[in-house]
Amino acid sequence: MTSLVQVKNERPEPRQADTAQAGSLKVQLLTGADKAEALAFLAARPLHTVMLAGFIRDNGIESPLNRGQFYATRDHNGRINGLALIGHATLIETECEEALDAFARIARGCKNAHMLMGEQDKVQGFWSNYAEEGDSPRLICREMLYEQRWPVEVREAVRGLRQATLDDLDIIMPVHAQMAFEESGVNPMEQDAVGFRLRCARRIEQGRVFVWIEEGHLIFKADIVADTPDGIYLEGIYVSSEERGKGYGLRCLSQLSRNLLARTKSICLLVNERNWKAQAFYLSAGYKLRCTYETIFLT
Repeated sequence: MTSLVQVKNERPEPRQADTAQAGSLKVQLLTGADKAEALAFLAARPLHTVMLAGFIRDNGIESPLNRGQFYATRDHNGRINGLALIGHATLIETECEEALDAFARIARGCKNAHMLMGEQDKVQGFWSNYAEEGDSPRLICREMLYEQRWPVEVREAVRGLRQATLDDLDIIMPVHAQMAFEESGVNPMEQDAVGFRLRCARRIEQGRVFVWIEEGHLIFKADIVADTPDGIYLEGIYVSSEERGKGYGLRCLSQLSRNLLARTKSICLLVNERNWKAQAFYLSAGYKLRCTYETIFLT
């Protein structure tokens, strides 16, 4: 599952012009004053915008923690009809092809672009406008979006399932790094060890990592990447290979899902289309397949 929140204390790229014209649309670089309007726009499709809304709720519109900048396109009435975070992770929400083209042209000037992620048709439309002759992605991953809502099957409780603490950091980091490597081909502990440690520690301090650890052995792990009243996005769900087939994963995920759904409407996650075992696991846990996503990792 693709990691989205990979942040460290670094300067953002130079700001683009605050407004520009793209065909019939006005393209605007958003500021903190636009937060309420941006969240209202994203609330129309909460399942598909949970990550964008999560960035804004966690960090605000203008923050180096976003590792990018938020842009919006507006129609002739001044209403937002497209919104994008363009940077390390580029995420887009729009139903307007002209907005996709405008965001793609802005993204071409982004020097820290690492990946594009979203619904398959939108990512492909974005890429057709973004890529110049001879460009090719480093890696393309097709992923299935699964969602969980009430009711959730009640299974035997796991007393050891808890929020992680910083004392668990050295146990969690290698596992999370290996999962990222298997998905993207990049090991963050090798590429950016200090930054990766800071990012993992920040997520733990936010209370968003849940673990079951016995005698120093990590049995289960799950991370909350985005947390909003309408939805929570999970990633990094792990069950130790030595403990698989015992029902531990289903018990932990059931317990975690019931606890989270007490304060949100929906839980979602992404699974690589080739990972049939993981897909069967989430279906057994009561998750429903919603649609296909695509992630393009840039060179």
